[in-house]
This record gives sequence, C-alpha cells and structure tokens, in this order.
Amino acid sequence: MLLVRKSYALPAFFFTFLIYLLFTTLPPGAEVSYSKHNSGHDIIGSAKDDRIHWTKPAEQYPIADYISLPTTSPCPIPQIQYDFPSESWYARIWRQRKQNAVKKAFNHAWKGYKNNAWLRDELSPVSGGSRTSFAGWAATLVDSLDSLIIMGLMDDFEEALQALEYIDFSTTESIQINVFETNIRYLGGLLGAHDLTDGKYPILLKKATEIADFLYGSFDTSNRMPQSRWEWTRSAEGLRIRPSGNTILAELGSLNLEFTRMSQLTGNPKYFDAIQRIQDNLELAQKNTQIPGLWPMLVDAHSMRFTDTRYTVGGMADSTYEYLPKEYMLLGARTQQYRRMYESAIKPIKERLLFRPMTKDGKDILFSGNINAASWSSQKIIEPQAEHLKCFLGGTVGIGAKVFNRSEELSIARKLTDGCIWAYDIMPTGIMPENLYLSPCEDMQDCQWDEQKWYRDVRSRPPKHANIAETDAAARVLIETLHIFPDVTEIADARYMLRPEAIESVFIMYRITGEKKYQDAAWRMFKNIEKTTRTKYAHAAINDVRNLKPVHLDYMESFWLAETLKYFYLIFSEADLISLDEYVLNTEAHPFKRPS
Repeated sequence: MLLVRKSYALPAFFFTFLIYLLFTTLPPGAEVSYSKHNSGHDIIGSAKDDRIHWTKPAEQYPIADYISLPTTSPCPIPQIQYDFPSESWYARIWRQRKQNAVKKAFNHAWKGYKNNAWLRDELSPVSGGSRTSFAGWAATLVDSLDSLIIMGLMDDFEEALQALEYIDFSTTESIQINVFETNIRYLGGLLGAHDLTDGKYPILLKKATEIADFLYGSFDTSNRMPQSRWEWTRSAEGLRIRPSGNTILAELGSLNLEFTRMSQLTGNPKYFDAIQRIQDNLELAQKNTQIPGLWPMLVDAHSMRFTDTRYTVGGMADSTYEYLPKEYMLLGARTQQYRRMYESAIKPIKERLLFRPMTKDGKDILFSGNINAASWSSQKIIEPQAEHLKCFLGGTVGIGAKVFNRSEELSIARKLTDGCIWAYDIMPTGIMPENLYLSPCEDMQDCQWDEQKWYRDVRSRPPKHANIAETDAAARVLIETLHIFPDVTEIADARYMLRPEAIESVFIMYRITGEKKYQDAAWRMFKNIEKTTRTKYAHAAINDVRNLKPVHLDYMESFWLAETLKYFYLIFSEADLISLDEYVLNTEAHPFKRPS
C-alpha cells in the first residue's frame, strides 16, 4: 500500500499546481514584482459585487433633437508643416541617435510601470509603488497606448491591449470623476490608438464607447452643462445632479475634440451635441465678459455667468483656447464658429496678456501673464507670471497663424516658444520651473537692462516682503536669500513636474518652420531632464530646478509617457510621422485623424 500511495503522489502534486496556476495567474503582463511594490489591493476586474455599476439609467433631462456634425462643404485648410528637404545620411544618423535616446528613456519608464504598477494609474518612481489618481482605471497604460505605437513597441502595445480587457469602466471606488482628465487621458488615449491603427483593434473603440457613454452621464443636468467633478453614483442611482457654480474654464471648454471624434467614428450625434452646447454658450458669452474675447478662469456653469475677475491662458484656462483651432481642423473647416472664437480671443491675448521680460542680454522673447479685470481699467497692471503650463501657447499661436492665414502672428509664436526655451536655459539644471515671475519691459520694442528697475521689481514681488527697505542693498540681500538670479524676480514654484508644454511648442514650431534650432533646443532640454529626473524605476518630478542634485518626488504622472517623451521622440522623427497636416493632437498629445 505504501508503494501505491507513492505512485500517485507526483501526479497529485502536478494537478494541484495546475489548479493553482489557473486560479492565481495575474493578468497579461503583470509580473511578480507587482505584488512587492503594492500594498495588497485587488487587481482591476476583481471588484466586490456590492459596488455600484454604471448601467445607463434613464436620463433626467433627455435631448429631443440632437445637434449633428456639420455637413456643409469643407473649406480648404492651409498646409501647416514645412516642406522638409531630403536629409543627408550624416544628419539622419545623428537624428536617429537622439531619437533612440528618447526611446531608451521611454522604455526605462515603461518597464518600471509594467513591473511595479501594472494596471494601476501611476507608478511611484522613487519607492516603486503605485498611486490611484484617476479613478483607478490604469491611467498610465491607457494614456501610453499611442506612444507605444509611435515608437514601434508593438509587443508592448499588444500586451497592453490584453490588459485593457481587465479594466471595468462601469465602476470605480472614486466618489467623484474629474470629467476633463478622464476625457483627455482615457478617452483620448483610446481614440488616438484607434486612429493610429486604422481601427484594426476593435477593443479600442469598444472601450472608448464605454468610457464616453459613462462620461456622457455628467451632462444630464437641467442646462446640459456637465458637472465637471461628477458625483457619478448619484446619477447611477437616478438622482439629479447640477453643474458647479465654480467650474474651471478648461474643464468646461476642453471636451470638444474627443467627443467630436466619437461622433465621427460611431455616427452617434449625442457626443457632438453634448460639447456643441457648451461651445455655443461660450461663444454667446465671449464678447460680453469683463475682458471681451476672453473667458475668466472660473465659470458658473449652472447659470452660465462669467463674473470671475481673473483672466489667464495658463492653468485652469489653457486648453479651452488650445482647442479652438484644433476643433476647426477636426471638423474639416465645415463651420467657421471656431475660427470666429479664435480670432475674438487672440486679439485681447496679444493686447492684454503678452509681455516682454527685461533680460540682461536683451532677448526679444514673450510670455503670457495674468490680469485681474477688477483693477485693470484703472491700473493697467499685468501680473508677469511665466508658467510652464502656458508654454503651450507658442504652438497654438503657430497653428492658428497657419490655418487661419494670420501669418503676421508667426513671429509671436516664435517669441513665445523662444521664451520658454530661454526659461529652461537660464536655470542651473537646464529645466524650467512650474512658475516664476519676471520683470516686464516698459517698452516692448526698446527694452534695455535696468538694474534699479530689477531691484524694485524684486522688492515688490513677494507680498510677504512688502515691508522690505526700499534700497538696492535690501534687494540684493533678498536676491541672495531667495536664490534669485538676473532676469527673474521670484521663483514661486521651483518644481519640475515632468511637464510637456514647452517641448510641445518646440516640436510644433520645428514642424512649422523647419528650423534646426528647435531640434537643438529639444536635445538640450531632453538631456537635462533625463539626467536630472531618472530614478531606479523610471523618472520622477523634482523639487527644485535650481539645485543640481534636487530631491526626487515620488510621482510620475501619465503625461510623462503620453506627452513629454512622445513630443521629444517626434521632434527627432521623420516629418511624416504624425504629420500636423494629417492629425490633430489633443491636449494630452493623442493624435486624431483629420478628415481628408
């Protein structure tokens, strides 16, 4: 009997091991290191049965007649990209070496995410853990899909597609959904990958439809304006929601491209209807705000009042303006509405927001500041804040100059882009901070360096130093204490968050002008960023761009892979890869196919 028992021991062991494998195997691509760096949370797809799921409840305020995509004949859109000549073999080798360096950095960060935070929103690049930041639907994975395609990493892309099956967009543990961020990262990421692969992978449009239908629930309000921080469980339970009285402008005005593309691909007009109602309201109010042509940072989306006095094209407003020429292109110029809105906005941007900073070397560059309408009429004071988020503006003005035949504004686009390059170059690390304040020129055409004016501006800039003695000596002490250098009056936020806006405009201006100086600037920027932010697991935000050995902060937002490294890769690619005459890039750098 003992011999018989021994003869069954080995098969029994293998049978038990097989059962174990069948019921414990992780989703495709999840590696053993995943469990080491995460604190025991359930993998997506194994949610408890008692969680609320979105099942398209009956609408509280249904639409009787949808606004359809425009069907008028398209107008011709001028060419955006420069006609690049054939490059020499020598130039091609050096360009490809730089491109491969960017791809190597991407692979390092992607591997870190895949091995340590797979199917989580973000990798924590210092500790090797993970963060839930956007509803827990694997933001980095979805946001990076088209980057994988563009860089030719198709094995990784196929693996990510398998993992996509495990993401359940019908439920989340998040109480509120940030509609804007979900739209640009998730929906944009799926649509971009779909368009780049010509619809070869049905799961991409299937998942895009799931997330679009989910987000559509946020529009079910009395005036059909979305609740931007959506209490989605109320909607799921059949309760009413209302738009916020303090809605961020960018979160209201930057849903156009993604929802328009959904209607174009599915033939369902409800998506375009949803965003077109917003744009009609914005156009109606545009010339009646306190600064006609611009919208304030905050909007009462319930009553559609625009009473906030703060105006900017930076954070909280940026992509509303960015999307005007891009929506015009995505619609094939079949409506002039977005041209009108852009032309109404660009005039006060030039007249009210742009300023030239005083620099020791007399550089003719531009930045966009902020204004408060409450004091503008009497004091005409611009807040000379240069902000990394505002660095998108050079590219947007460049595109607007081309597609709307406003060639005189191409020089403004150059100066805005050159300003952000300059802000990188003057920092010890070669990286621009989140925001800094500059000394504005009194004369935009003739601006000589004035040491005393710089001292005055330094003394007056930080409110907490309002009582400082009005002497040059006191200003010099303040400059040394706050680590300020010439041309700058204050560095209000010295972090670098792995942001893409500067390289975005550098890339666009290179594709528009063909000028190699933009490639050279991009290479300087990339080398400094990669060296300074690299960690064992990936790349990390840093605490202070003035410090040659800054502290790494334990977060890496999904836009590092979706945008920043994509733009660095594309500026060293062949010019026909994601041509600006064939694609529109959303504010998360996801390419949507333009109508032919």
